[in-house]
Amino acid sequence: MSGDKIAGEWKQLRGKVKQKWGDLTDNDLDRTEGKMEELEGLIQEKYGSTKDEIRKQLDSLKS
Repeated sequence: MSGDKIAGEWKQLRGKVKQKWGDLTDNDLDRTEGKMEELEGLIQEKYGSTKDEIRKQLDSLKS
């Protein structure tokens, strides 16, 4: 997968993440740099969900 395609997919997912988890700031998302494990941890920290729940929700946003 090309770097441009990955960057484009991250931008799309980032927008969906901000809609679903509105307390996340641009700075929060910048810190994760598109790394899914870091994003999961950040959401878990702010919302208290389990990583499995978060992963399922993120996977549904990617589809």
